[in-house]
Amino acid sequence: MSVSIDHRRARRLALARAGLLKPRWTGLPHRAAGRGGRARRAAHAVVERFGYLQLDTVAVAGARSHALVLASRLEGVDASIGEDLLLPGAPLFEFWGHEVCWMPLDLYPAFAFRRRHLRTEAVWTGRLLAERRAEADDLLRAVREHGPIRSLDLKGRGGGGGWWDHKPSKHLANALWSIGELAIAERRAFQRLYDLPERVLPETVRTVEMPLDDALERLILRALDGHGWASPRTLAETWRLRNLRSRISAALQRLEERGAVIACRLDGEDPVDGWIRPDDLELAERLASVRPRRDRGVLLSPFDPVLWDRARVARLFDFDMVLEIFKPAAERRWGYFCLPVLAGERLVARVDLKADRRGRRFEVRRLHFEQARPTAADRAAVTSALERHGHAVGLTPAESPEQTVHRVG
Repeated sequence: MSVSIDHRRARRLALARAGLLKPRWTGLPHRAAGRGGRARRAAHAVVERFGYLQLDTVAVAGARSHALVLASRLEGVDASIGEDLLLPGAPLFEFWGHEVCWMPLDLYPAFAFRRRHLRTEAVWTGRLLAERRAEADDLLRAVREHGPIRSLDLKGRGGGGGWWDHKPSKHLANALWSIGELAIAERRAFQRLYDLPERVLPETVRTVEMPLDDALERLILRALDGHGWASPRTLAETWRLRNLRSRISAALQRLEERGAVIACRLDGEDPVDGWIRPDDLELAERLASVRPRRDRGVLLSPFDPVLWDRARVARLFDFDMVLEIFKPAAERRWGYFCLPVLAGERLVARVDLKADRRGRRFEVRRLHFEQARPTAADRAAVTSALERHGHAVGLTPAESPEQTVHRVG
């Protein structure tokens, strides 16, 4: 069976699966005041939907990317919840998924293939552990006997205060975590706390090593759960699956034979082959004739699951997603950490923010509308997006959002 989908249906479906439409279409919570237990459960539901929450260190906008992803879905949430979502007992683990991520515990067995690869084939882990196995064993012994160790303590100070002072050991701990001999118990002030896997992960997931073919099927379905419609390339890049094209194709064929997925072409001048789940094909059809949400604006992290695939964003939103962190300041057009503004189903503007924690405020350094003459609705969307962001990160705009939009727009 092969079907097709147009851009409007694929776009609205993407937003529904991403938790960026009304709750009746997303099946996710859309409000979560503060940072208490209810807010945590709502945040876990967001991570569950995508299968991952990508971590990033840049906090120039007042919160890091993972906190911004949560705040863009959960109105009223305190963005600081994103800093310590990984706690003992939380239904999450940290590993290499789509980059370094927090992921639902049930996916831990699906990444056994990656831990094996990092142990036996990856140069940086294999060579490091081969050259420094004795130190690795010392590190593991120290954790076993004395408890978890913070990444902050793994810098090789050379002061005789512990085994880690003898040589820089942060890379060694990272390698042991990557192959599954250490686990990350929690994050404190975004610093990792390394511990033994048996003290962090439930035995029900820790002792299971899923075969690669089964793992690929599970990861493909999880990727589609977050994307709606997706090309094979997007499915692979969701989990950074490299050199596995034939295995992924075979997994898709098996899923198709079982009725779990349907081959689906994205229509247009340049059609793109892709895949969709049967239920999502029905949802996309229902979404075609409704107005998905009011045009209230919300800021999206540049690493948002909706945005990291630039080719997909260009197809579905007619939007050139650009990240200029690594460009010299003089060469930047949009700004250092540019946040797109979503209004309804359109990306209408981009803002570059700089937080001043001491002054308890944030500054809009740059604002660009996608249209040369932005509508009143687009301006209102940016205003509401900035107000919502300020509430989430606990900062006040240096000037009112209305003044900003009027001054820059």
